[in-house]
Amino acid sequence: MKFAVGQPLRRFEDLRLITGKGRYTDDIVLPGMVHAYVLRSPAAHARIARMDTTRARGMPGVLLLLTGEDVAAEGLGDVPCVAPLQNRDGTPRHDTPRPVLAIGKVRHMGQPVALVVAEKLYQARDAAEAIEIEYDALPAVVDARAAMEPGAPQLFDHIPRNIVFDWDNDRCDFAATEAAFARAARVTTIELVNNRVVANSMEPRNAIGDYDPATDRSTLYTGSQGASFVRDTLADAVLKLPQAKLRTITPNVGGGFGMKAFVYPEHALAVWAARKLERPVKWQPDRSEGFVSDNQGRDHFSRAELAMDRRGHFLGLRVSVIANLGAYLSPLGAFIPTRSTDLVTGLYKTPAIAVNVKGVCTNTVTVCAYRGAGRPEASYLIERLVDAAARELKLAPDEIRRRNFIPPSAMWQPLGNVSAVGVLV
Repeated sequence: MKFAVGQPLRRFEDLRLITGKGRYTDDIVLPGMVHAYVLRSPAAHARIARMDTTRARGMPGVLLLLTGEDVAAEGLGDVPCVAPLQNRDGTPRHDTPRPVLAIGKVRHMGQPVALVVAEKLYQARDAAEAIEIEYDALPAVVDARAAMEPGAPQLFDHIPRNIVFDWDNDRCDFAATEAAFARAARVTTIELVNNRVVANSMEPRNAIGDYDPATDRSTLYTGSQGASFVRDTLADAVLKLPQAKLRTITPNVGGGFGMKAFVYPEHALAVWAARKLERPVKWQPDRSEGFVSDNQGRDHFSRAELAMDRRGHFLGLRVSVIANLGAYLSPLGAFIPTRSTDLVTGLYKTPAIAVNVKGVCTNTVTVCAYRGAGRPEASYLIERLVDAAARELKLAPDEIRRRNFIPPSAMWQPLGNVSAVGVLV
């Protein structure tokens, strides 16, 4: 039987990779390739009062310098969130317009402000340092709970209290959950923080843009977790090219963990610059740059309540999550903290559930998928809650779980003669 449990799966790429013969984006050298450097905001929240690029444009080796004004003039689109979501009142979630280079305002430290392309990387760096920028600092907020308070700094005028969405899980029965809590003999409550993390993959993010003027087709080489997903969003929403005009190639990838699955401003910048110069343009950041530009993960404050009868059998679960989204919604930023809450009950019989998630923007780096994309947060929450309930009831942790595990009779139903395949009922 193909792919049976315990059957070994022969791998074909290992020898090539462990002998140093892999081919990653940084290994690709195209004829005439030049180098890009992204100038990033040193401020968490500020207006760009003045930008003078005159001296930088005249420095040795500089071929191209792009700013937010160029983005606006040439009509590039924003990096979008492609996950639709409705608030609890039926209205759609807010959008957080995210240009590939800041236009008038920066909302987190590390946001791209300008792109310099030069013959050599050191020349692009030197020119970026020669760009004169004056920032008018604005109050900043980095904690999601503080961002919702009256008087907190507002990142977007159209998003009151910085709440991008206020979402109830539509699979929940809120009335039944309230009734379960009303008849409960005991309620255990916990509050916890699932801290923010950086992905820090072995291979940093990267992008090489190439352009063929004879066919008017562009190629993007990048370490990604899905070449088609990157290509489609980048072409349709940001570059506004027909998909047939953009090819995305992903060679070997040195770790992604969710962070490399989506479109970034630097993808668009590399392709855009290559089209303008008609030369290949390479962007390869260092580790420090990745820490302030790669999508980060988690950063939730959660409150969970568990209603039980006198013997510790679960009657209802009530969960409230405040998710820090960063300054902008990532391509799946609305999905990660919401739909993964379907798993918040874990392996336990829980007749009634109510889950609410508030997504809040702050002056921090964008948050998206990381190592399970919300599922670890859900597992961490329920298991911490069950442990707390066991302590309150003076039960052993394994005993309270034994009383509440979903039994096999409720979990598996055979399909025809294939008894190894089951359906959750």
